[in-house]
Amino acid sequence: MPEIFAYTDGACSGNPGPGGWGVLLIAREGDTVLKESELSGGAEETTNNRMELMAAISALEALTKTAQVTIVTDSVYVKDGLTKWIHAWKRNGWKTAAKKPVKNEELWKRLDEAVARHTVHWEWVKGHAGHAENERADELARMGMQPYKP
Repeated sequence: MPEIFAYTDGACSGNPGPGGWGVLLIAREGDTVLKESELSGGAEETTNNRMELMAAISALEALTKTAQVTIVTDSVYVKDGLTKWIHAWKRNGWKTAAKKPVKNEELWKRLDEAVARHTVHWEWVKGHAGHAENERADELARMGMQPYKP
């Protein structure tokens, strides 16, 4: 079965401000690339964290069949949110440890739903450090932001 790698990134011009998200999807079998595709989008008034979440959501929602997916992100917020914090948020009725509402709750719920359809492994990479696929996801995110910039 091929493995899917989803390189995701979000960008924002101002925080909040116009933002974009980008995804580079690569299907591999061993060392062989079977297929590559790119996705991007954006919003007029958003935050960087919302765009990081939208990139991961869009990557998973784009997959029409259940898959083994490695999401490669430079966002500790997204990776730790899904692998560490979300379990407590759900137990606490979508409240943080400080009893405050979880920011971006609707996007976390949507991401949680998308993750449930696949076998997902999360990998963090340092952003803007010359990682070719992460740099491409960043370019796609900036492209997704363009229609919303004044």
